[in-house]
Amino acid sequence: ILEGTVKNITDYGAFVDLGGIDGLLHVTDMSWGRVGHPSEVLNVADRVKVVVLKYDPERERVSLGMKQILPDPWTTIGERLPLNARIRGKVVSLTDYGAFVEIERGVEGLIHVSEMSWTKRVTHPSKVLEVGQEVDVQVLDVDPTNRRISLGLKQTEPNPWEMVRIKHPVGSQLKGKIKSITDFGLFVEVEESIDGLVHVSDLHWSKKVKHPSELYKKGDDVEAVVLGIDVDNERISLGIKQLTEDPWSQVPRRYPVGTRVKGAVTSLTDFGAFVELEEGVEGLIHVSQLSNERVDKPSSLFKLGDVVEAEVTNVDSREKRIGLSIKALRKSEERDEMDAYMKRESEGVRFSFADLISEAEKTKG
Repeated sequence: ILEGTVKNITDYGAFVDLGGIDGLLHVTDMSWGRVGHPSEVLNVADRVKVVVLKYDPERERVSLGMKQILPDPWTTIGERLPLNARIRGKVVSLTDYGAFVEIERGVEGLIHVSEMSWTKRVTHPSKVLEVGQEVDVQVLDVDPTNRRISLGLKQTEPNPWEMVRIKHPVGSQLKGKIKSITDFGLFVEVEESIDGLVHVSDLHWSKKVKHPSELYKKGDDVEAVVLGIDVDNERISLGIKQLTEDPWSQVPRRYPVGTRVKGAVTSLTDFGAFVELEEGVEGLIHVSQLSNERVDKPSSLFKLGDVVEAEVTNVDSREKRIGLSIKALRKSEERDEMDAYMKRESEGVRFSFADLISEAEKTKG
């Protein structure tokens, strides 16, 4: 360890007179902590203790260090700062992505902007903190090798998302106001500063909703069912259609295979015609099942709104599909007519045979 006098200060360090030879004390070797400018630590004419880090006799250059006199605080930082420990520090710097907090001399940690509030979207750390402010934080991660410490500010307060999970469990119903509408759904206020998403697919069982604004507007009060809560990712999934029973849940019971149905054509495609059996339930008559004759385009036989009769040929409630057939209906009708004819013929034969017996008995008498 040598002692010298600060001779000159620059932006990158200080030159120290060691008695006939000058050495450079670089700003990064002044302290284990953050030093913005050498003048924050030293003044011209200050007497300082330093160690020689490097000596170049040919160029007569000496590199000095001042922080190396003291132990590196990062070597034992993991022992002093266990995970989840609550500590107090001072904000020393603000950036776009977070705030640096001095925990102890020479040791700083970062509060990322995402760790500043549970519910509010913090656009800049200055909205929450200011340089020089003392704050309570929680240790989230310690990386001694890379000299990094992750801190959390919001973790020093109860997590409101945990409270929401308790208050609004999955399956429960709630009321809220629509805060915003997007292409993919509605954001509904569940609690102050906590919104849940009703995805466009969960708005209605049967209506094909292209945009949520077709059904709702911002500010509307709505009821919804809690479908899921992801505390870690701070998301709540809500459903409005789930307030009523899925019409498809009873379809297999109401429309077993062989059932004859009647409905209006709601859509025509090259591969068939869709027929509405009831609100929210449609069946498809494939082009091959429209007629016994070859049909190139369903639109050559039907137009939208036409009422048609068909027979249920298959039901898949999981995929929400019902197969219908006019060909099968015609075949069933022909079979029914044949059965009715055979029944009439059979009854006619029995009647004639009875008459013959009756006449024979009369003749004997």
